[in-house]
Amino acid sequence: MSDKELIQANQGRRNFLKGATGAVVAGVSASVLSGTVQAAEQNIDWSSVSRSGKHDKHFWRKVKKQFVLDKRTTYMNIGTTGSMPKQVLDGYEHNNKLVAKYPWDMKGKFGSFPYVSDMIADIAPGFGANADELVLSRNTTDGLCSIINGLHFEPGDVILTTHHEHVAATSPLNVVKHRFGVEVVEIQLPVFTGTENVTEQDYVQAFRDAIETHQNVRLIVFSHITYKTGTTLPAKDICSLAKQYHIPTLVDGAHTVGMFALDLHDMDCDFYTGSGHKWQCGPGATGILYVRDNGKRLNEYWSDRENPLWMINSSLSHADYLGKQLQMQYVGNDNYPAKQALADSCKMWDEIGRERIQERVLALSHQCKTLLTDALPHSKMYSPNVEGLASGLTTFNPFNDVTDEERLTLFRDRLREEYGYIIRTTSFKLYKDDAYETHALRISTHLFHDEQDVEGLVEAIEDLYYSF
Repeated sequence: MSDKELIQANQGRRNFLKGATGAVVAGVSASVLSGTVQAAEQNIDWSSVSRSGKHDKHFWRKVKKQFVLDKRTTYMNIGTTGSMPKQVLDGYEHNNKLVAKYPWDMKGKFGSFPYVSDMIADIAPGFGANADELVLSRNTTDGLCSIINGLHFEPGDVILTTHHEHVAATSPLNVVKHRFGVEVVEIQLPVFTGTENVTEQDYVQAFRDAIETHQNVRLIVFSHITYKTGTTLPAKDICSLAKQYHIPTLVDGAHTVGMFALDLHDMDCDFYTGSGHKWQCGPGATGILYVRDNGKRLNEYWSDRENPLWMINSSLSHADYLGKQLQMQYVGNDNYPAKQALADSCKMWDEIGRERIQERVLALSHQCKTLLTDALPHSKMYSPNVEGLASGLTTFNPFNDVTDEERLTLFRDRLREEYGYIIRTTSFKLYKDDAYETHALRISTHLFHDEQDVEGLVEAIEDLYYSF
């Protein structure tokens, strides 16, 4: 683009932002423009806030005010990392100072050893888990590595996974493949490209076919929501299928913790791991790891193996009498302020209502997908917009050439620089035998967004596309 063309393009963007919708598109509220930003209320008792319906504007406006996100932009990349609410951030900063001032006993702030028991007891019910089943981990990767590398694999074992897993899963799976001679089989997930009629049962059938095709399957690893396309897999049905064949399940919930109302007992998986810093909006290096019933079912399924699960990431690996939860929780000195901040964020979500948050996220995501399809009907949508398979992630490509990474990256950058919207690019093999990567844009809609944010984003994408 020449200097003259660039000046004209930027002038066009400025003119666009001057419109009535432009203030929203730029991520700037009228109060910011007039310099009358009011401080958000903090430490709100959400259970006492009037809620007339799941889309009550007054209620969600209060929620939105709890976040310190830059008002000059609209941040829609929660799938990479979220943002701590003010009351959580304040508590985090206070506790860091307390630990710095009283490093020996931390003034008893976090209770007795291992210092996170009260935190876990507070938040476990919100995930449909018992306190002795939940571990406050570092992140999803930490949980996946702890389980995959801790299992007692032997040569000839088979692990089933999918072709749309994150490197946090594929990396430890590659380790056990080479370390123990395990065969890792990738299931081709049904593909949603905007035209195919894909159902939940199609996903279950894909897992069933793989189980019946391969002998000696010892573990199934899959994402509850695929980070590549934002497809929600029917996790409960897949876990039920695995149970019929006495196969333990390890679920990657990086994008469900904080987005969905989870009931891990009802899902009946054996292990579940998720992020604290994404949709749950806790600090970095926090997450959860769920170990069902102290791993008892694993002992049943793997009765032919001595010590099926080793505590590889623990300072108490020798103390079996303590139970797996406490063994896995204690890794030496920990970041207790961060763990408490995660717990505080979880309690805020519980007070707002996790079902209510899920409904809100899915409603905004549905709006986003619908408006994008209407505005750019030729674009390629990879995220299902149907009940049961949808999530808060929207993955699409507005261009015909889905292999052109450079063009899509430039589009993403200009969307941020000229319109104030922050989303991300991603890439994946649509079909596992593809010789090329499909590139796409990925949008995250969360509880601190509103309908105007979504409308503004789509208008900005459409405007940029036709001037690109």
